[in-house]
Amino acid sequence: MRTVPTGRVKWYDANKGFGFVTQDGGEDVYVRASALPSGVEALKTGQRVDFDLAQGRRGPQALRVQLLDPPPSVVEARRRPADELHGMVDDMIKLLEASVLPELDKGRYPDKKVAKRVGGVVRAVARELDPGGS
Repeated sequence: MRTVPTGRVKWYDANKGFGFVTQDGGEDVYVRASALPSGVEALKTGQRVDFDLAQGRRGPQALRVQLLDPPPSVVEARRRPADELHGMVDDMIKLLEASVLPELDKGRYPDKKVAKRVGGVVRAVARELDPGGS
């Protein structure tokens, strides 16, 4: 009897059409969109899958991926308590007022380091407000 490799999705970029699964045992395996089951457009980080394995030019590659865990639903998404989210939003507003507005008032964007930090905070708040959003 043949053993089918299994693993967890390390990351998957639906826009680029590929990602990686960390195989049980530790090796990363390349996954492209054409290996996904019919009707599945993306994989979620941490999702369990099994797959056929082939050796590609650059290393192991997953073929015919099957989902072992259903993708998480919006209903299952874990959200922070409202009072904790309130603190996050308050911190975000202070960060925007201190780091972004002064630069915009001068007619320029904040530098890349500040923009990256602020963008991360804004995305974190957005994920809490809309856990099923894309």
